Amino acid sequence: MEQKKVNLAILQMSSVIGDVEANIEKVKQIISNELPSDTDVLVLPEVWTVGWSCSHFQETAQNLKDSSVIKFLSEIAKSHNINIIGGSFITKDGNIFYNTCPVFDRLGNLVALYSKNHLYSYYGCDEGKYITVGDGLKMVNLDGVNYGISICYDLRFPEVYRAYAKAGADVLVNCAAWGSNKSVPWEMMTKSRAIENQCFMVALTQSGYIENGEYNLGESRIIDYNGNELASIMSGEGIVSSQIDIAEMYDFRAKAPILNDIKENYEVKVLCVK
Repeated sequence: MEQKKVNLAILQMSSVIGDVEANIEKVKQIISNELPSDTDVLVLPEVWTVGWSCSHFQETAQNLKDSSVIKFLSEIAKSHNINIIGGSFITKDGNIFYNTCPVFDRLGNLVALYSKNHLYSYYGCDEGKYITVGDGLKMVNLDGVNYGISICYDLRFPEVYRAYAKAGADVLVNCAAWGSNKSVPWEMMTKSRAIENQCFMVALTQSGYIENGEYNLGESRIIDYNGNELASIMSGEGIVSSQIDIAEMYDFRAKAPILNDIKENYEVKVLCVK
């Protein structure tokens, strides 16, 4: 792996429920005030356009061909000369709706779309009632670095991240709107995914009040391949950043090549003791 350093920036925010244009304006202001000039990749949280309110998903959904979200993120990428992993927004194809992450290169080209593969429908949430499951995992190469994309509840399925690691991921990304009562799972699982796959991890979630007494967690982090926090924003809104060294990660992998020891199949033999 050639010498490669990447300046990652993550944007944490509290979305205005159900108001796409207000949230576009909020992101615009945060970027204008806080985006570091040397940023290579900017990452946004899940459903930043509408907030975590499933009942608002379908009414705020956009077609890709005339999406104000796509236009906005494309313009930001081009004007700032950055790659963008655009969190997610609700897209529609006829009467089918998806929770979709768009990815843009430095020229503002839409280079990838990932739609959430696991839909959270427990504890009063009913995402699966409004949203259709996506068509599989998507890894995207930006400036020579491979990013494995995931959204929120995908985090609870380690198979997703192992598949990305086996496919050659350098950075695992989870864009979320994670509930405030699940701080321990959020921290433990994001750090575990980084450690067990020897990858950098971007763990980004919304912050602040949602509705009906519910809050987002915040606690967004950039994590290295050993589970160390390189940057974090624990509450409120804003941007934090960190430089990651891809060559350093590959040097670590060479010294402790645990990914080479993965078996294709793990057969469980059930033993009955009489």
